Amino acid sequence: MEQKIKKEHYTLFIDECGDPNLEKFDKTFPLFTLCGILVPDRKLKWLENEVRQLKHELWGNDDVIFHSREIRNCSKQFINLLDSDIKTRFYLRINEILSAENVYVIVCCCILKEPFIERFNTGEDVYGLSLKYLIERAIFHIDDCTEGNAVLRIVVERRNPNQNQALLKYYNGLRVNGTKWITAERLTDRIKSFSFVGKKDNVIGLQVADLIAYPISRQVLNPERPNPAFNIIAKNIYTYKGARLGFKIIPH
Repeated sequence: MEQKIKKEHYTLFIDECGDPNLEKFDKTFPLFTLCGILVPDRKLKWLENEVRQLKHELWGNDDVIFHSREIRNCSKQFINLLDSDIKTRFYLRINEILSAENVYVIVCCCILKEPFIERFNTGEDVYGLSLKYLIERAIFHIDDCTEGNAVLRIVVERRNPNQNQALLKYYNGLRVNGTKWITAERLTDRIKSFSFVGKKDNVIGLQVADLIAYPISRQVLNPERPNPAFNIIAKNIYTYKGARLGFKIIPH
């Protein structure tokens, strides 16, 4: 009897930067970014342990939830980062973790709102459009690595019930119709679960996606401006034959 090859398991953690509203938005940040990190199970425990250890080192427990905006502002639980020594230790460690090779792969989609509205319309579901791109690229990557012998679970940060329901409806549509590049059969064969979790659930993968989404957004808005945080993570963007397929800007 032929031995069945065990499939490799991956998780795609998805978080956002900015909001998907095209009708009313901050003109100083006219961008919506959906950012995913794709982590094989064999690397996930390392990533989680490293982040938890950092939390214990600087906060004394792992209950603190990393949130990019609060970290940048040294607010709420991150007021201790006003201490320059603690801040230096934090950034040295988190940069070491995020720059680790072969741990995670980034797939992201950035919507430039003003040119998007001019070219398309304000009724477009930019969250769903971005999700479709992330799923396509995630499947491309796992198939490249495993010759199609992998399964994927998708974990998305929970928003309000109506938004969650709309996104789930969009996702189920992808399962029925597929995309331009991924057939419905291939998509449903690869993806084994799709779930929403909240920030309070303290999911490390979502927190890492959150930390990465902001420097990516800043790189799109101000590509000429020095962006050391982006430089640290850039090598982990999904790249195929020299092309950064995991970094989509719409329109471009």
